[in-house]
Amino acid sequence: MPTERSALAIVLAAGEGTRMKSDRPKALHEVAGRSMLANVLSSAVKAGVSRVAVIVGPGRDDVGAEARRCIPDAEMFVQSERRGTAHAVLAARAAIAAGCDDLIVLFADTPLLTAPTIGAMRAAIAEGAAVAVLGFEAYNPFGYGRLLRDAEGRLVAIREEKDASEDERALTLCNGGLMAIDGAHALRLLEKIDNKNAKGEFYLTDVVELARADGRDAKVVIADESEVLGVNDRIQLSQAEAVAQARLRRAAMAGGATMIAPETVFLSADAVIGRDVTIEPHVVIGPGVTIADGAVIHSFSHLEGASVGKGATIGPFARLRPGAALAEKAKVGNFVEIKNATVAQGAKVNHLTYIGDADIGANANIGAGTITCNYDGFLKYRTTIGANAFIGSNSSLVAPVTIGAGAYVGSGSVITKDIAPDALAVARGRQMEKAGWAASFRLMQAAKKAKGR
Repeated sequence: MPTERSALAIVLAAGEGTRMKSDRPKALHEVAGRSMLANVLSSAVKAGVSRVAVIVGPGRDDVGAEARRCIPDAEMFVQSERRGTAHAVLAARAAIAAGCDDLIVLFADTPLLTAPTIGAMRAAIAEGAAVAVLGFEAYNPFGYGRLLRDAEGRLVAIREEKDASEDERALTLCNGGLMAIDGAHALRLLEKIDNKNAKGEFYLTDVVELARADGRDAKVVIADESEVLGVNDRIQLSQAEAVAQARLRRAAMAGGATMIAPETVFLSADAVIGRDVTIEPHVVIGPGVTIADGAVIHSFSHLEGASVGKGATIGPFARLRPGAALAEKAKVGNFVEIKNATVAQGAKVNHLTYIGDADIGANANIGAGTITCNYDGFLKYRTTIGANAFIGSNSSLVAPVTIGAGAYVGSGSVITKDIAPDALAVARGRQMEKAGWAASFRLMQAAKKAKGR
């Protein structure tokens, strides 16, 4: 796509999603760890769209906020009445009137659309078409609008099923709903659309016949049926999730990662996974995760908002929460949770440990059962553990506290004060021993029990 061409994407996101049975608007339900709206906007940006207008329903500031989180300069327009897709697009009349080379109409509930497909629609406009419609060959065409072509294969009309003849309903080339329009003529064509049809609505699809009446060509861009899957209920949401996960797994493996049982691994759309990474079964990689080359993620681990350094090892049964940052060859073992903490090169947090709001130095060793006590019920505080420090098992580090480089903490200690480098700190009750006490205690208790009978 020539970079000098401008493009305006209008994203229809006003649907409340009644069939979702949810308090959330449909556009904010998630596929692959991000909202369906965010997925659509991401594809639009990757396809070179320079401006975005989002059509929202009345009072849907939450949808507008999500759009601006993804694209800060996105324009918002309210569709106050529901009178068809063309009516919805014209809610952004001001944005269309401002001018563009390519006008792209997208739906927030079609989250599987890819940037190359948007690019193909834009290319059709660049090649001279007035309209480029995204079509697909339907396994079961029931309910879809049909794409009608002439003997030369040119698109002549889109017929909604309720308005289609019996012969037209037999066609399997269906309308995916998405289209591109020549920006120079888009507003004029859209304003010509009327509502003389079975539903009394303003159909965006009528733009094809109007363009043809002007002597302009309309083209069909073919996509896979899965790419135009619309989400209207929770069942379709799960179908979209399955498609998205299959794509993400293939992309990760094509990029050099090994997945032993890929069907059990779940990825977010923004995951960055390096070469020679190994991901064992039953791993969840949530939003905001980066995994560098050669890292190993063992089974039943959950990562979100975390970065994993080159050659690091995670799990099994580990949890990395937002802000966890592991350096090269760091190790986080089984039943360990890391939150808002850095683990420097070669450091080990092997098992049964909680590290929150902390910085762990290079090659430090954190023993089993250690916790950083980072929260007093009101505020959170930070723990700093120096390089090569050794924290004995079952220790509690009460923040704010600093443990110097090379220092040792005796097992079972509760540390409340800073420890100097290379020092030993032991903070626990002194052990005492009473010879023969246990034998005497048993005899006494046995006598009491016998007397009670």
